[in-house]
Amino acid sequence: MAKKRPQTKGKQPQLTDGQVPVVGAREPCPCGSGRRYKACHGRAAAHAVTELVHRPFEGLPGEGDWVALRELVPAATVELPLKDGLPDGVPSVSLATVLPMAWPALRRDDGSVLLGLQNDTASGDISRDLADTLQRALTAEPGSPVQARRAPADGPRLQDVLDPDGAFEPIVHAGFEFWVPDSENASTEVSASLERANAAAIPTVKLSGVDSAYWCETPEKNHLRWVMPHPEEQLLDALARLHAAGTSSLGEGTRLVGSFRAHGLTVPVWDLPSGMGAEDIEKPAAEFAERLAAALAVDAPLTPEERRARGGLTNRQVTLS
Repeated sequence: MAKKRPQTKGKQPQLTDGQVPVVGAREPCPCGSGRRYKACHGRAAAHAVTELVHRPFEGLPGEGDWVALRELVPAATVELPLKDGLPDGVPSVSLATVLPMAWPALRRDDGSVLLGLQNDTASGDISRDLADTLQRALTAEPGSPVQARRAPADGPRLQDVLDPDGAFEPIVHAGFEFWVPDSENASTEVSASLERANAAAIPTVKLSGVDSAYWCETPEKNHLRWVMPHPEEQLLDALARLHAAGTSSLGEGTRLVGSFRAHGLTVPVWDLPSGMGAEDIEKPAAEFAERLAAALAVDAPLTPEERRARGGLTNRQVTLS
């Protein structure tokens, strides 16, 4: 018979939620008790109820673009204005889709801050996790990354930290050279990460004529993925009306193929011919936006044909988050 592990009579080291980093269940608990995380502070964490925030970016300027940069866009940056202004020694704060080695944030040598958006987060509120990472990055030593941790349950959210009247204007990049000012002199580790990221990046362009719409190029066909702010049921009804009327496409060879949900918003997706570039879709997208606005204003019940069109759209709908 296996011997029972002796129980420690000493007081378990204290560790607040805000101090608990993300660790594996079988790794040593970071509190220093010597026990595995799952048998120590991880036990309480496993049973904790974390409320899932379905629209974590609601109320922020550019909510649709936040969702797009989180789920759709490989390489992009956005300058973030802070509610209380920039601290001394921090010349700028920018959001980045991805950072080298998947760092949650990076304080550069010049004191500027890059905040990563596409990282896994420890709670059900991405906004709170990102705000916590951002606040720690503002006081980190220049030239150092910021590691992940469990954000305090009562900590601020992005809505509390960012300027609510500030602009949110993403710049989409062809690659990830924005990671380092001088990529030729980057470390071997960062250079390797840069090379892998560039090789995997899908060419993506943000449309200029409509909000939160992104063209992307894939080997077989191109796509337009458009994050829309309208209530889901109302939007699906409007798309069904247009689909049944034969006006849901973006021109010859294009097709509305369905939609997906991401962070509380609906994202319709169109297939495009491989030869159709981002500039070719600008005018058709603007014209579709006008048709959609008219369809959204209709409150009559759907016709049988429109209901069938709606069923086809919802049957192809998935949820990413």
